[in-house]
Parts: sequence; structure tokens; C-alpha cells
Amino acid sequence: MTSSGTTPQGPITGEAACATWELLLPAVTAPPRARGRSLQAALREAVRSGRLAQGTRLPSSRDLAADLGVSRGLVTEAYEQLTAEGYLRSERGAGTWVGGAVRSAPPRVRDLAPRPPGARADFVPGTPDLSLFPRAAWAAAQRHVLAELPHRELGYPDPRGLPRLRTALAELLARRRGVVADPERIVVVSGVAQATALLGLVLHARGIDAVGVEDPGSPQHSALYAAAGVAAVPLPLDDEGPALDSLKASGVRSVVTTPAHQFPTGIVCSPRRRTELLEWARSVDGYVLEDDYDGDFRYDRAPVGALQGLDPERVAYTGSVSKSLAPGLRLGWLLVPEALADEAVERKRTMDLGHPTLDQALFARFVEHGDYDRQLRRCQRAYRERRDAVVDALGENFPGTCVSGVAAGLHIIASLPEEYGPWARFAARTAEAGIEVRALAAYAHAGMREGAREGVPEADAHADAVRLVLGYAHLSPARIRDGVRLMAQAVGGR
Repeated sequence: MTSSGTTPQGPITGEAACATWELLLPAVTAPPRARGRSLQAALREAVRSGRLAQGTRLPSSRDLAADLGVSRGLVTEAYEQLTAEGYLRSERGAGTWVGGAVRSAPPRVRDLAPRPPGARADFVPGTPDLSLFPRAAWAAAQRHVLAELPHRELGYPDPRGLPRLRTALAELLARRRGVVADPERIVVVSGVAQATALLGLVLHARGIDAVGVEDPGSPQHSALYAAAGVAAVPLPLDDEGPALDSLKASGVRSVVTTPAHQFPTGIVCSPRRRTELLEWARSVDGYVLEDDYDGDFRYDRAPVGALQGLDPERVAYTGSVSKSLAPGLRLGWLLVPEALADEAVERKRTMDLGHPTLDQALFARFVEHGDYDRQLRRCQRAYRERRDAVVDALGENFPGTCVSGVAAGLHIIASLPEEYGPWARFAARTAEAGIEVRALAAYAHAGMREGAREGVPEADAHADAVRLVLGYAHLSPARIRDGVRLMAQAVGGR
């Protein structure tokens, strides 16, 4: 291969010319029809990666074609294409050079998905057992849907969701959760997070700039409403649910609540408080925003029905498959009051033009054929057993522990005896032993500090009480028992 000339950095050497030949040689092994594109891609990547540096003069098209064993036209076309894109520059009679437009960072692919910390024992709540996902039944439903789905259904969907899925959800939610479910007012969403953001945008457009949130409560509520321009006002709880006097004094016209099983305290909203919440919403012309995140999982009796069933015009209801199937499916639903329906649908349309059609059709079939009911029963059995395991393990290793909240959901509240405090000591020793736990105070909206994100709320750093939110759904009974035993050993228990 021969090439001569100079660059702004000095003369072109034979080594640079050989480097060009070596970089591009693999491209010419591609099939003839793809050879031109492969040559262009290889040359483009060589410039992006810096292997062909800015200012480097390339061999003439004649010389490079001869060395690569391809036609000169192929090389000329590649040079012209990359010159048009800005990777190369060409001057009549002076040759072709690597241009100076490319400023690419070293390629890297990061995974920002939340992952388990790799602890010896991880009791952080919020994650279901992903191994319970019904792969065989899901795959069978997928095959049927792909075989029978009409071609027209692959176009842009109704932003509310496929009529088939909305009809299936209406029947499911009415039967299992006691909601008043009109398929016309169901919006299929990417989980409760999108439903929350969507509601925030609708409320903000109506001039509602603040919403009450339970304190302690789910951190995502505050963040999602804030992103929609709606401030979150922390509201305390009492034994019956959101404290009504504080709610009235706050001045808000909408409140987020988890009445079936409050997160994280485990309170079930009392019948009286349910009535009071609805009366309050009517009196201020506002709304109750019901997050039914784990309403299907009650182990001591049938689940309490959704609040929405009492007044569908004052309650916006959200739920998802994140706890029953897998959060990675990003599939949920929103039932909106009629007054908000048109705005909610329009917001959903502008967000993403509708939920993926294949996913909707698949889940519709899953519900219609009873697979979802079977999955819920399977999860209920597993999670009941695991809740029993964590309660028994605490009784054995931390005698005198009080477990509060009803037998439901995917976590418990455990108040340990005073001898295991203060919290700062307990947190330090469990962390040193590789045990991940969260304090109840870490879920307080008011006064959240940096330490709270690590389960060590600054405000409680010197408190004597050790009140834990222990997640158990993702752990087998054996791992639960081992984890509680390790925790006891770390802090000086049995």
C-alpha cells in the first residue's frame, strides 16, 4: 500500500497507511451487496473511535482499492458519503483527510436499573419474587396472540388502551376489587408511576397546585407529583388512615392514599375514615387518588374492596401488575372520574401515543383465560408463607418484637424491644454485617435527610426506637430465617 503527503501534524507515514488498510480489510469480506455499506461503517467507526485521528490523510481511492481488492468506485463512494456526513474532508488535488467535526466520548453502556445490593440479607421492601413470573403461561399466551392478532391492531392504538383489555380489566377489577369499572374510563398505563404523573398533569392544568400525601408514605408519590408541577403536602396518619383534621387544615383539594394497606404502616383505612374522606372531597370539589398497589394480597380474610367503588366520581383509582407479575412489564391501569376522563386521555396520547399493542393483547388474553387469577393465588400462597416465616423468625430471634399492621402486602412493620436500640447502633451493626434494612422513619416525607436514603434517617439517628420496614416477598422462607438470625447475631440478639 502506498501513500504520501503531509498532515497538520506532520508527514503521512507508511504506518498510517497500513493502519487504514488493516482497519478496513474486515469490511471487504462482507457479501458483495453489503460490501459498500460495510466499508463505510468501518471507516466511520475508525474515525469515531480515534483510530484514524483528526488531520490524518487517507490513501488515494486508487491505492486503497488496490490494497483491499475492491473496485475503486466502492472506495470513492465511501469517501464521498463520509465527506458529506462530515467525517472526512476533501480538497481537489490535495487528497482526503479525517475531518475535525467528530467529538465522540468513549463508548459505554451503563445499566441504571435498581439492583439488589448483594447483601448477605436484604429486607428492603418493594420487590416481589420475580422467580414466580409464569413464564410458560405467558409464552403460551404470547404465541396465541401473535397468531390471532389482526394486522390492523398493530397500528397506533386507542390512547386509553385496547378495547379488549379495557373490557377484561373492567370485569377483573369489579370482581376482585369492587370498583365501578366503565371500560370507557379505564386508561392502560405504564404502571402506577405513569398514572400518577398523568394525574398530576391533569390536576395542574385545572389549577390544583398541591396534593396531600400520606406521611410516612411512598417516596415516589411526592417526586412524581412534583415533576408534574404539583407540590406534595405531607399529611400525618392516625389509627384509621389519613388524619382528617390535618387534611382539612392543609388547604389541599386532592389527597393520595393507600386505603387497602397503607405503605409503609400497614394501616387499613377504617369504614368511618373512608366515608369522611369522600365527604371531604365533595366539600372541596376535590379528588381522592387511590393507589391500590397491593390490594389483592390479604392473608387473614378477603381483601377490603377499593375506595373507588363508593364514589367513582371523586376517586381516581390506580393499580398495576408490578407486585403480581413483574415491575419490568410496565403495565397498569387508571380509572378516572368522568370529569377528568377527556383530559387524562389526551395527556396519555401526548405522552406516548398509547401503550404497546402486543403487551395489551397478551395481558387481555392472560386475564380472559384465568391465568391472571391463577397467578394471584400462587403469589398469595407464597407471600402468606413468607410473612409467617418472618414473624416466626422475629419471635425466635428478637423476643418481645411487636409486628403491627394487618396480615397483608409484601412487608411488615417490626418494633424491636428497647434493648436493641438505639437506632444508630442497630443500623451501624447491621450494615457492617452486610444486612440491608430500612427504618420506618426513612419513609417520612417531612424532614427527609441524606441518610434516610440509606435507611438511616438523620432525624432518628439518636432515637432509641428500632422500628423496621421488612420486605419479605423476594426471599424464600429459608433465606428469611437465615437473614433474621444473622441480624440478631449482628446486634447482639439470640
